[in-house]
Amino acid sequence: MEKWKTGVRVVRGASLEKALARAGGRATAIDFAGIGGTKTWIGAVKMPADAVTGAHHHGRHEVAIYMTSGRLEIRWGDRLDYCAEIGPGDFAYFEPFVPHQERNLSRKEAAAYLAIRSDNERIVVPLDVAPIEPPEEMFAD
Repeated sequence: MEKWKTGVRVVRGASLEKALARAGGRATAIDFAGIGGTKTWIGAVKMPADAVTGAHHHGRHEVAIYMTSGRLEIRWGDRLDYCAEIGPGDFAYFEPFVPHQERNLSRKEAAAYLAIRSDNERIVVPLDVAPIEPPEEMFAD
């Protein structure tokens, strides 16, 4: 169970704003250094109200998301053991092969985010997972 505990990182928009102020207008949220940078994919994602993905992973890809609107609950781990809520201005980073799931927390409005992958090949591996309830909350404010 502990294997995936640190498999996701959340960067709060507020902490990035502070870093921008300290660094004179430029700050790194998620660093893909070391992967070559020749096949990075960046795209916009809009998740419908009350939607939830199945458990999955993206193979060898590193994935980062930046929330632009709405709120998501992300869960990860072999049995979706851990969770965090993210909203506008927050970043989340997913290590390669980390099992995860996203859920739009609004029953009325779509959630939107920017997604960045370390490769442009569309890898989504569905997983058959019996989630742990309740998951351990991580990165709480």
